[in-house]
Amino acid sequence: MSRLREDRALAVIRARSVRDPAGLARALAGAGMRIVELTFTLEGVLDAIEAAAATDAIVGAGTVVTAEQAEAAIARGARFVVSPAVVPEVAAVCRRADVAAFLGAFTPTEVLAAREAGAAAVKIFPASVGGPGYLRDLLGPFAGTPFLPSGGVTDENAGAFLAAGAVAISAGSSVAPPALVQNGRHEEIAARAARLLAHLRSATREQ
Repeated sequence: MSRLREDRALAVIRARSVRDPAGLARALAGAGMRIVELTFTLEGVLDAIEAAAATDAIVGAGTVVTAEQAEAAIARGARFVVSPAVVPEVAAVCRRADVAAFLGAFTPTEVLAAREAGAAAVKIFPASVGGPGYLRDLLGPFAGTPFLPSGGVTDENAGAFLAAGAVAISAGSSVAPPALVQNGRHEEIAARAARLLAHLRSATREQ
């Protein structure tokens, strides 16, 4: 969480497959996006997590919906686990392993459930539906909650989410389009990550 608060962004890798996951993690970390989420939609995701976890990046598992997936990912080196929903069993596995769980929520009831389950941060998904204004409204009754908007976050709106009170943003296809991931075009992905981080720094200075 301390690195997330410092970097203000994490990269989500969602594609059919990932070529050279360690190389991709290094490229992203070199661009300043040092937190990388590899989702269970990837073929061979556990091998990819293990390879990427051997780099300087902080690597986690995403789209985790069962306790078994969480256990397997942590065993391969995942340092955080992200779920698209409130799954108490996933949070329990993370708690036992002393690994951060980011649980997905959208409604106030789901946000409360995620907090009660022990989420280190609450992933607001899909963030594009409500936008920054909706996140700002959620912080009224849930002040102090580390919100992590995900889904539809772009260069153009990422700064607005931070201004609305997000602890950080989750960047998927805006940084790592599936085609670039699958073809191993790491330099292009790194350039996109650096551009997004530059937008965030500019937005932070203006706050």
